[in-house]
Amino acid sequence: MPRKLLLPYKSVFSHFRAPRGLHDSLEMNAARSGYRVFSANSTAACTELAKRITERLGAELGKSVVYQETNGETRVEIKESVRGQDIFIIQTIPRDVNTAVMELLIMAYALKTSCARNIIGVIPYFPYSKQSKMRKRGSIVCKLLASMLAKAGLTHIITMDLHQKEIQGFFSFPVDNLRASPFLLQYIQEEIPDYRNAVIVAKSPDAAKRAQSYAERLRLGLAVIHGEAQCTEQDMDDGRHSPPMVKNATVHPGLELPLMMAKEKPPITVVGDVGGRIAIIVDDIIDDVESFVAAAEILKERGAYKIFVMATHGLLSADAPRLIEESSIDEVVVTNTVPHEVQKLQCPKIKTVDISLILSEAIRRIHNGESMAYLFRNITVDD
Repeated sequence: MPRKLLLPYKSVFSHFRAPRGLHDSLEMNAARSGYRVFSANSTAACTELAKRITERLGAELGKSVVYQETNGETRVEIKESVRGQDIFIIQTIPRDVNTAVMELLIMAYALKTSCARNIIGVIPYFPYSKQSKMRKRGSIVCKLLASMLAKAGLTHIITMDLHQKEIQGFFSFPVDNLRASPFLLQYIQEEIPDYRNAVIVAKSPDAAKRAQSYAERLRLGLAVIHGEAQCTEQDMDDGRHSPPMVKNATVHPGLELPLMMAKEKPPITVVGDVGGRIAIIVDDIIDDVESFVAAAEILKERGAYKIFVMATHGLLSADAPRLIEESSIDEVVVTNTVPHEVQKLQCPKIKTVDISLILSEAIRRIHNGESMAYLFRNITVDD
């Protein structure tokens, strides 16, 4: 029986609760046999999202034990039969990324050897997603992780706001890259009283497309911060472009390359008017917050009277909470794709938006063989 679930994005996630009728729909489908939902985390903080998802599905979390042995090895024990069933593994990534990856790989392999029909990984924040481009003499680690997940037995992945959309091409199985933008857009409309007087800001030209997508749907202005005050890792000397000096080396005349001009950073400028307005910086990941703090200082100097930072994944590593608390940023809004309760205790400026609704609906649709297209309604490629 077809189910009409979602409305336009403005009202679909109202108050971050399931619309009337959705909860019953989820319960009816969860009651059907043939699928189980497991959590691959060994810490209580990381199982919170899994519990929210199973509550919306009206199901119980699968019985399993995941723990670290005294020698540091990860052990996974599945405590119920999974033969011939669709298995969804929810894995949120804590600060110990490598342990979380091993938990996911070992659980997937354990389910594969227990004859599960399909093994779908629900990984809201995909780890190593920033390492998706070749840098210096490194490697594309994201491609390696995709191969490992396939070898372990995963047949499908549900994730959210991949750092680069092209990462989906690394996988040999389907990837559903959901978007958090409807939740964040609704937060702006409902929690920022004077949001009509706001301007969407990209803290670098690379983030301009995402910012433009937000600005167009909110009917707001757009500003872009251009230039940097200090050099970044991307501008460090790269051995590939600087061959080592060799004494008495001879160069064939035909191999002489044209002399290239050295790259020079322009001074920091703000393209767009932010004077007397609310500045809302949007991005996909907020980890090391130095660049966000620097952007906030520039916006304050240009006349912005309130500054919000909105991102899907709030990694908030190292001393990020302290830096946010001491900065000109008024509020940092992130989703619960990554556990950050400790950081919230350290910094009251950090707010959380729940995205368990869309993940639970994605699980229901995949299990029932329904189209995922409706979950991407009013979503743009640049989100």
